[in-house]
Amino acid sequence: MEILSFLFLEKPLWMWLVFMGLVVTLLAFDLGVLHKDDHEIGVAESLKLSVMYLSLGFLFAGFIYWQMDSEATAQYLTAFVVEKTLAMDNIFLIAMIFAFFSIPREYQHRVLFWGILGVIILRGIMIGLGATIVEQYNWVLYIFAVFLILTGIKMLFMADKEQKIEENGLIRFLKRHLNVTNELHGNRFVIRKQDPSTGKLRRYATPLLLALIMIEIADLVFAVDSVPAVFTITTDPYIVYTSNIFAILGLRALYFALDAILHRFAYLKYALSVLLVFIGSKIFIAWAMGWEKFPPEWSLSITFVILGAGVVYSLWRTGSKQQT
Repeated sequence: MEILSFLFLEKPLWMWLVFMGLVVTLLAFDLGVLHKDDHEIGVAESLKLSVMYLSLGFLFAGFIYWQMDSEATAQYLTAFVVEKTLAMDNIFLIAMIFAFFSIPREYQHRVLFWGILGVIILRGIMIGLGATIVEQYNWVLYIFAVFLILTGIKMLFMADKEQKIEENGLIRFLKRHLNVTNELHGNRFVIRKQDPSTGKLRRYATPLLLALIMIEIADLVFAVDSVPAVFTITTDPYIVYTSNIFAILGLRALYFALDAILHRFAYLKYALSVLLVFIGSKIFIAWAMGWEKFPPEWSLSITFVILGAGVVYSLWRTGSKQQT
């Protein structure tokens, strides 16, 4: 029983094992059963997977309530919703990366699946470091808050500017320093073939590996915004990490349905920028009002209002453009 009472980042080890066991089971079921063979994921299958992951994410809130309290549950739900919606911006970039490297839809799930493993590790490192820093230096939260406000303002002015993946310097760097094939070789990330100049067998990266690397880098850059955002909601590493992973798991499942209608959410970026400003402002509002913290229930409600307004406005604007 002593091992069950062992505290890892302020929570019993068994709580972490329950979460990680659930994630491993989901990933094994996903790759080993649902997608054992590569195939193009249609909208219907994508929506079913998304509903499954979304349901599990919300059901996990019940586990949080059972083991913690209602305040922690509200913080988890707010972090889950914020993370999921902020990741929408990453979906646009993933679609651009797949289009640039001409990755067929039947191989896209494989890239996203292995990308998830990188997310689990990288987010764990970032959140662990962030939790340690915040515990030692609480004033860092104010730096996070200012960073989020400035990022939200920057996003607001940059939302209508088109990103061009072909201008990315990392792609040029990878092509210069890696042996890269011009064509795909099935679902393989690396192959061995003869070097034209020496005749010796050498390892070559395929465009599938380059797409995976770019998506991992994109997620790392995205995490620089999203992880501080969640830390301003709660400093509990368990809530921060579990909400992050559940949100990313579900959103990548939803990618295949969203890919066909991404243009309908063209104006959602404005709502995301406002959301970042709000999240960053909460800590200053609480300080000005003399509160210990911004009420979690208010935070969750305002988050839903901002995102709901963004979705409605985006659907209305894109719908009216299609009619004209």
